[in-house]
Amino acid sequence: MKIRKEDALEYHSMGRKGKIEVVTTKPCVTQRDLSLAYSPGVAEPCLEIHRDEELVYEYTAKGNLVAVISNGTAVLGLGDIGPAAGKPVMEGKGVLFKTFADIDVFDIELNSKDNDEIIRTCEILEPTFGGINLEDIKGPECFYIEQALKKKLNIPVFHDDQHGTAIISGAALMNAAELVGKKLEDMKVVYNGAGASGIACAKFHISLGVNPKNVILCDSAGAIYKGRTKGMNEFKEDFAIETEVRTLAEALVGADVFCGLSIANCVTGDMIKKMAPNPVIFAMANPDPEITYEEAMAARNDIIFATGRSDYPNQVNNVLGFPFIFRGAMDVYARAINEEMKQAASYALAKLAKEDVPESVKKAYGVDEMSFGREYIIPKPFDPRVLTWVAPAVAKAAMETGVARREIKDWDEYVRSLNIRMGRAERIMSKIYQKARSKPKRIVFPEGTEPKIIKAAQLCLDEKIGTPILIGNEEKIRSIAENMNYDIEGIEIINPKNFEGMDKYIAEYHKLRHRKGLTIKEAEKRMLTRPNYFGAMMVRMGDADTMLSGLTSHYPDTLKPAIQIVGKDKKYDRISGSYILSTKKGTYFFADTTVNINPTSEQIADITLMTADFAKVFEITPRVALISYSNFGSTRDEESLKMQNALKLIHDKRPDLMVDGEMQADTAVMPEIIEKNYPFSTLKGGANVLIFPNLSAGNASYKLLARIGGAHTIGPVLQGFSKSIHVLQMGDDVTEILNMAAIAVVDAQNKVVK
Repeated sequence: MKIRKEDALEYHSMGRKGKIEVVTTKPCVTQRDLSLAYSPGVAEPCLEIHRDEELVYEYTAKGNLVAVISNGTAVLGLGDIGPAAGKPVMEGKGVLFKTFADIDVFDIELNSKDNDEIIRTCEILEPTFGGINLEDIKGPECFYIEQALKKKLNIPVFHDDQHGTAIISGAALMNAAELVGKKLEDMKVVYNGAGASGIACAKFHISLGVNPKNVILCDSAGAIYKGRTKGMNEFKEDFAIETEVRTLAEALVGADVFCGLSIANCVTGDMIKKMAPNPVIFAMANPDPEITYEEAMAARNDIIFATGRSDYPNQVNNVLGFPFIFRGAMDVYARAINEEMKQAASYALAKLAKEDVPESVKKAYGVDEMSFGREYIIPKPFDPRVLTWVAPAVAKAAMETGVARREIKDWDEYVRSLNIRMGRAERIMSKIYQKARSKPKRIVFPEGTEPKIIKAAQLCLDEKIGTPILIGNEEKIRSIAENMNYDIEGIEIINPKNFEGMDKYIAEYHKLRHRKGLTIKEAEKRMLTRPNYFGAMMVRMGDADTMLSGLTSHYPDTLKPAIQIVGKDKKYDRISGSYILSTKKGTYFFADTTVNINPTSEQIADITLMTADFAKVFEITPRVALISYSNFGSTRDEESLKMQNALKLIHDKRPDLMVDGEMQADTAVMPEIIEKNYPFSTLKGGANVLIFPNLSAGNASYKLLARIGGAHTIGPVLQGFSKSIHVLQMGDDVTEILNMAAIAVVDAQNKVVK
């Protein structure tokens, strides 16, 4: 990706200057708000903190506030450009903290090169911040500053230039060693670059298992050896060894690993050829690596290669570390970030790389496949799971090593809270999983040969939400499972061609459709060759409780067999589809978003009652708004009249339901608009169920909120069937399939109750 100078300057200068702003988290719109925010109300938390200083984490933002501190002496690849010129980078660091882990940042640029002055400044800032991220301070000064602050301060201090690269590359190194069948303690490792990153990487990799006797550290003057005096300091001296090696080229002969944290183009293809079999090359100089990917691969084809760049495989990117390490540390009010916490982060990243990659991540990087191997040894920065793997690991390590001020007791709840913090999920799914586990049901998956379906079926058992049934050729399913290392013991597999009850299924289907022109021959063909028809019949005949399909097929391919075989619930006249939208502001149910193109007033009433009943499954009291472009008759036309008539029908059928309309979408979700302009409305507190006048409005609304507004969507959820039938979206990832399986199970529970 080419970034032009003009584009970068415009990006930073357009509109509000810079990249960050401060926003309030409490209302300040009335005199009472002002009195609570400042005088006299603010005195109360002040007195509480004066009584017990630890309460500063309870009543202020300290526990989520990090200082990014720099003097601009080693900014990116730009060198000593000064604190003012380095400020855009520090603001950018704040953007990354906020984007990836919802941590607030003040960037502080210090006009000083005096170590003691910088240390003292950080020391007197300690009451303000929950943690300090030292950034772009040149070595060896950065070592002195960090060491001193760790001794003096009672909050986490972390120099990302040292430890960030070390932690990420450590995870990559562990996985690379596994892939090439070597042990860390046996590998000869060469480091080029003896600055902050190089020394930190060497030390950290040794803590993970690399034998220090097998380490050679090089700098611009060559190998560091016993007796060398040129360019030495106490930190380099720790790596001085007895060796005849004097140059980087000599050091690489027979080496298993090269870790470059130095300058571009200092390694050649000829040097790579002399390394050991299956060499691991981490060329991490930015923006241009020590050797290009193309030159290294041209030299030999048995390489595992990583860089700091996003346009090559295996990007060692610090954003995989610092936001999540601080998140875990801050969430237990840690006094420090110690070695055990850093190791926990590295182990978590290494383990995550071996997990199945969600479809959303593959789409973000424009690839069809991404799995653990030579070109994927470390997770991608935009993988949302990094937060929920690394932060808990760091928090646990902090608690186990005694640096945590507070304890996390429910780790599942903590992970859910992280997702909620990032606006990715809602607590409602935890309720659905709890309900599903209380009475697990049999879930039939017609697309049984799909790897993601097989994995989801395995997880259904692991999560104890249901008993999966896979439809398809058993030999093929077991072969796929074995190749993907999925354990499917205990999962029932049914091949329709060998199914003992097939004659009953064919007869029942023919009985249902013989007056619709269906012949016995056609009934047999569909049951034997169309898994969605077979799966729906399993539900009808009681051999399964719910069906989940649609991962590889179009929506009607699942809907049509279900309508023909299972049919509608007698309570309703229509089938409809809804989506759950989870946002930081709350959870909303949108309908109809998938089935009915232009429903009548009667059908709108039906859809409303279905969706309101569905909201209750989540233990949410429905507050329903009938959406239009007019407010309470302000415009009278066919559409607004349709919604008004629907309201009358709903009131007749369900007078206890809080529902009103027609109204505009913003009126529905902003209670202050109703309070000010429409005090007569029965809708109080803002709507959480939004019923749209037609499919275009509903479908467009939920998709725009998902794509532009960042809402997390769950669905589609089919409503109105006599038995539980649900549809997946084409391309859903395993987590989304599992969520829908839990919803399908709870729906099946409710169908039994009815």
